[in-house]
Amino acid sequence: MSELKIGDQAPAIQAKNQNGEIVNLSDFSGKKVILYFYPKDNTPGCTTEACNFRDNYQSLLSKGFEVLGVSIDSEQSHQKFISKFELPFHLLADEDQKIVNDYGVWVEKNMYGKKYMGTARTTFIIDENGKIEHIIKKVDNKNASQQILDLFH
Repeated sequence: MSELKIGDQAPAIQAKNQNGEIVNLSDFSGKKVILYFYPKDNTPGCTTEACNFRDNYQSLLSKGFEVLGVSIDSEQSHQKFISKFELPFHLLADEDQKIVNDYGVWVEKNMYGKKYMGTARTTFIIDENGKIEHIIKKVDNKNASQQILDLFH
């Protein structure tokens, strides 16, 4: 599959959230969606990023954004992550890796010389019409929300 670019139609998403409810990307038509992919629930960088979105959630909503997090963790893992850190947004369970593959963020990683497949931390901003408006490949976990807001002023 070719790499997604700004201006492309965002691939459709249909996945279960932390409560087992089906969430479709199209449910958010008319809003800007911050679709953020992260490697794993309850790991340091992912927790920092999620908490930054939590702390700035009302500000993001007031600017017309909706936040959706995606990882390959299970609904149960997402439930624990959300309750532990009081996250106010949906986390989608992509256990079959369909979404990470559709968005091209399931990549070979290298840690301590060991190669493995994992999720590349990436944020897609999807406009009101479902088109990709921005792609952030170098996410600043501590300032993830501000990094997005800076694109829109």
